[in-house]
Amino acid sequence: MSIATLVVDDEPIARHAIVRLLRDDPDIELLAECGDGVSAVEAIRSQSPDLVFLDIQMPAMSGMDVVAAIGAERMPATVFVTAFEQYAVRAFEANAVDYLVKPFSRERFANTLRRVKARLSTSEGVGGAASAQILQALDALRQRDDYLQRLPVRIDEHISFIDVDNIVWIKASGNTVQIHLADGVHEMRETMSALAARLDPRHFARVHRSAIINVRRIQAIHPWFNGYHVVTMDTGQKLRMSRYQHETFLRLASASGGKRVE
Repeated sequence: MSIATLVVDDEPIARHAIVRLLRDDPDIELLAECGDGVSAVEAIRSQSPDLVFLDIQMPAMSGMDVVAAIGAERMPATVFVTAFEQYAVRAFEANAVDYLVKPFSRERFANTLRRVKARLSTSEGVGGAASAQILQALDALRQRDDYLQRLPVRIDEHISFIDVDNIVWIKASGNTVQIHLADGVHEMRETMSALAARLDPRHFARVHRSAIINVRRIQAIHPWFNGYHVVTMDTGQKLRMSRYQHETFLRLASASGGKRVE
């Protein structure tokens, strides 16, 4: 059995890791590698792969956007790849569509290939129930009811997870964000709006279009001028609060407890 395979991931290190493992399997025919969602849609339409390893989190066009563009009923067998184990594991455990959480082991990858081959060897192939399972998995992701507890960050050539409680503030930087901790800064491929939607609003507030703060790390809030305020974090970092964030200010003031608010 020859399985025509496409690998889609915007991170070259992660993409190459999958490719290396696939080349060890004689049943796999590697069609192409794609570094973004747009080229993935083009490759799926033009090359009709049997199997796609599809990264969920990609800038501009995510893995879910790729599925929407192709149509779940026309998607090949799909293995979703993600760094966000917080919700991905639960979402995919309930479905036959497989997933890989980065970083993954050689053994976990081998298990994934066994599951893919078993499904492709059946007369059902990837149609019918399989496309329904892709939709179920994506719906589970969209309807997740838990906010992030940990965030994946790249340190050298590996992925580490940081507790969101340890975040002091987050700065927007184009299609990336800078995660500021008390002892360092990490960069992550994510837009500010997308990240804000996955953080618990009881603990994180967007005080400016380019800044999200951890409410529990506030030391003081001081008035500035023209309706602006300055928020001082427990690390000493001072951040300007937009004058349009009046409701945020009221919530921060009530949540700050014994912290100094003027």
